[in-house]
Amino acid sequence: MKTIAVIGLGNIATRHRRNLKQIFPQSRLLAMSASGRIPNEAISDCDQVVSSIDELIQNGVELALVASPAPFHSVHTIPLLEASIPTLIEKPVTANVADAQKLIKVANKTQTPVAVGYCLRYLPSCQVVKKLLDEMSIGTLLNAQVEIGQYLPDWRPTKNYRDTVSAKEHLGGGALLELSHELDYTQWLLGDLKIQFSHLRSSDKLGLDVEDLVDIVATTHSGAVVNIHLDFLQRQAYRRCRFVGSEGIIEWDLIKNEVSQNSIAGQVIIYSESSWDKNQMYLNLLVDFIAKIEGKMHICIDLKQAAKTIELIEKIKSDSLNR
Repeated sequence: MKTIAVIGLGNIATRHRRNLKQIFPQSRLLAMSASGRIPNEAISDCDQVVSSIDELIQNGVELALVASPAPFHSVHTIPLLEASIPTLIEKPVTANVADAQKLIKVANKTQTPVAVGYCLRYLPSCQVVKKLLDEMSIGTLLNAQVEIGQYLPDWRPTKNYRDTVSAKEHLGGGALLELSHELDYTQWLLGDLKIQFSHLRSSDKLGLDVEDLVDIVATTHSGAVVNIHLDFLQRQAYRRCRFVGSEGIIEWDLIKNEVSQNSIAGQVIIYSESSWDKNQMYLNLLVDFIAKIEGKMHICIDLKQAAKTIELIEKIKSDSLNR
């Protein structure tokens, strides 16, 4: 590809520019801020900064990556799809179901390749858990616990956390959207969830106007009970899952990239590779999307799958408000 583009100038956009330059070292990479402003500071791994989607299209972009705040995803993506430019959208696909449906409608009409970047599906330990659950290695699933907690001020140490996207409701902040990876992979692993109870809280610890604590109880189609906890507050980062079945237990530590299985015979480490370079997830995501563009085998997350996560988030919010 001769010309590629990344929309957005945040941390994840910086990672994607670097990775795209690694994959396409000879390509010209264009960058655009979410607002279209031309920054005063130099932008890394970038050959040119443009100020509009129209300018990207006029420059003959052949692949675009949308890494702007979630409320702008549909506005940035739709003209790219209409111009037949394959587009990879950072998670979450949008900030609401209405925008997700608009995207699906345009994608169906244009048939332009598009996917959503839930990179954790490319984590090796995630794929091991998927295989174990699909094979029913622990028998019938009875319960699952999914938890992530990480102190928001530590996410981007060089910035005031109150000024970040994560802290601002109008930019798609809050634990539900920012930590939607957990909702995506839970439904990928276990199937569609039915919300039984949800409780959203804005603690006084960080002074945010968005939820920084989320607790959810849901059920799967088969009747298994799933407890999900998300927060911005745990000082020691924590990201683990536990799946309890009739014949054993699967424990998954995402930070350690480790999966173990317990049965009556004891505990066995199924997979463990803590030193695995997490950036490889993002590279695999890009390579997989390129395979989709080229009509090859891929496991890309399509718009309908990604929209299910937004639908689930809206149901969680509705349930919490109605209690």
